[in-house]
Amino acid sequence: MFSASQRVRVRGARAAGIFVDFCLDSNATICYDARMDEVFQVQGRMLRRCDVEAIRDLIARHPEWTRWRLSVELAERWDWRTTTGQLKDMAARSLLLKLDARGLIELPPRRPWGGRVVGRAVELPTRPELIEGELKSLRPVQVELVQPGTDDARRFSAYLACYHYLGYRGPVGRNVGYWVRDARGRELGCVLFGAAAWRVRVRDEFIGWTDAQRRARLQRLANNSRFLILPWVRVPHLGSHVLGRVMRRVRRDWYAKYGEPLDLVETFVERGRFAGTVYRASNWTWVGVTQGRGRQGRQREYSVPVKDVYVYPLVSDFRERLCR
Repeated sequence: MFSASQRVRVRGARAAGIFVDFCLDSNATICYDARMDEVFQVQGRMLRRCDVEAIRDLIARHPEWTRWRLSVELAERWDWRTTTGQLKDMAARSLLLKLDARGLIELPPRRPWGGRVVGRAVELPTRPELIEGELKSLRPVQVELVQPGTDDARRFSAYLACYHYLGYRGPVGRNVGYWVRDARGRELGCVLFGAAAWRVRVRDEFIGWTDAQRRARLQRLANNSRFLILPWVRVPHLGSHVLGRVMRRVRRDWYAKYGEPLDLVETFVERGRFAGTVYRASNWTWVGVTQGRGRQGRQREYSVPVKDVYVYPLVSDFRERLCR
């Protein structure tokens, strides 16, 4: 161990070819000799030389991978998870950035946006204009369908990947997306609908259908999987206004795209992160909470955060349509 007064002398050992660093994550006044043949701490994890060499090898063997892809792979290899079972890919990303800053690894260049690259690269605003004030100053708010394969669609995916807390890897299966813009054409947010969850106890009890009816008619449900008001947009009541506008047209747009009607829409709101205020203000119905168990979590090895379940009937006789 070395005291704080010895920092300069120890860091100078780099010139002699000795890898030395400090535990920057610690608040202690004592610094530790972190030579690469010994254990040292970064981002709450104890690392050895072999760990860093394994990361270098991973980067070398997959030069096409993004920083996001590397962080997910690293977290999975280490089984680095929260107490609720969520993959700690953001912690892994922070660890990689710290190792890169210390010169121990060399990360690939930053991409214009994170996640899976869809088509050409998309440049996102570096200093977006702050949009604030009253809702009436933005009216009429425009809600426009996202057309697949267009530059608009790539930009839509990029915004969700960068600014939504769940991220986004691109469309999978049936989906309908909407751009939200103000009267001047400024981008305000994104709304995305996709396939409904296969089984949700409180939702299924609310509908009252049997397992056979659910299997036969689940395609008549959709999931509001992403709802994003861009972080530089600060306008009270905008969220509920947008959600109301979208819900008045999603049934028609879904039918035009897939030839099948929707009778009910669901969404999941993570407890502790959001209060669900926008959905409640838009007349969605709270039906209960999830069991905190993911698709691979029957034995609760991979639990997930508990979420509030909200539903929105698109027709008054939805139960009759779904349970007939």
